[in-house]
Amino acid sequence: MDEATLIQKLRLIEALHAGAATDGERSAAEHARRRILERLASFEKADPPIEHTFTMSDVWSQRLFLALLRRYGLAPYRYKRQRRTTVNTKVSRRFLDETLWPEFIDLLQTLRAYLSSVTDRVVSNVIHGDTSDASVVDDIPKLPGTP
Repeated sequence: MDEATLIQKLRLIEALHAGAATDGERSAAEHARRRILERLASFEKADPPIEHTFTMSDVWSQRLFLALLRRYGLAPYRYKRQRRTTVNTKVSRRFLDETLWPEFIDLLQTLRAYLSSVTDRVVSNVIHGDTSDASVVDDIPKLPGTP
């Protein structure tokens, strides 16, 4: 997958989570974003925003999550002494469960697959052609002189 294909796939994921119903809507990323913002506003009326804390496992997921929060007008922050991998925000629980988190997971899976394929290709071409996992052996060797 090339970068242009990745970008198109990410836009389609956003359109899907915005509830786009037609081909025209699926191709209009800005329209999808507006629909999600409208959904956020409607959820906040019935379900006021509360603070949620997230721990990101890697820099890629953190960058994606921060960008997604900012895209929807949600302010990411962390408190003093919290790790850099911690992200807090105030958001409606319903919006988080029904829109934000599922969209984040779909986008993250797509991005990770892309990053993995690029890494495999670069390592294979530059370092060594065999990018397979390490072999699994049956027993752990004992130290000399131990029963």
